[in-house]
Amino acid sequence: MKFSSCFVLIMLAACAISGRPAVAQSSEGQPGQQIEAVFESSDGAKVPYLIYLPKNYSTESDQEFALLYFLHGRGESNGPLSLVAKWGPPKFAARGDDLPYIIVSPQCPRSDRWSSDTQQKRLTELLDAITNRYRVNEDSIFLTGLSMGGYGTWTMATNSPARFAAVAPICGGGDPAKAANLVDVPIWVFHGDQDKPVPFEKSVKMVDAIKEAGGTQVRFTTMENVGHNCWSAAYATPELYQWMRAQVKD
Repeated sequence: MKFSSCFVLIMLAACAISGRPAVAQSSEGQPGQQIEAVFESSDGAKVPYLIYLPKNYSTESDQEFALLYFLHGRGESNGPLSLVAKWGPPKFAARGDDLPYIIVSPQCPRSDRWSSDTQQKRLTELLDAITNRYRVNEDSIFLTGLSMGGYGTWTMATNSPARFAAVAPICGGGDPAKAANLVDVPIWVFHGDQDKPVPFEKSVKMVDAIKEAGGTQVRFTTMENVGHNCWSAAYATPELYQWMRAQVKD
């Protein structure tokens, strides 16, 4: 189903009056395809994002789908939205892989970072809008990100731990003082032990702090003799996705 530009304008105006964020898209998209879309947050910002719908997604069915929320690294802020598909899940969607979940991949502005309060608020609003609009199984929302997106992943999971069924921060860092928020969250961390831009110890401290707080559902994969780009190997690990899909919120 496609919306006319008139309908989109009406929808945005209605949401502005109600104070609620809105999603504006040029198209609903076709199942099995990844499209570009734009979200308008409550502060008036335009947040570009990619969205992929599984091939068997249908508005005529009651079937719900897991959602994979992907946060890119700093390098993918510096260019068109298509750059977000350079790595990880949106890359797989762009090349035509048959994927079993909805994938949402927003783009962070060059002037900001995913872990800032402003971006965290926009990410939460976008996720709210997507779950309201599409057939999302809210017990199966997975969060992952690399480098700057790894920081954003740690921050978002710490702020809203009950929202995610599984979290996979790749070569990022978080706040060990807030590790107690994550004790009940299934987490799988990846980091290269030769990483210079984001030191390996950033992940070590988070994992240790979660365990010290009583967390028993955190996994840590050390990528030996690997520098900053550990995400290529991490996202190419089939077991990561098998593990994610096995996690369901109580």
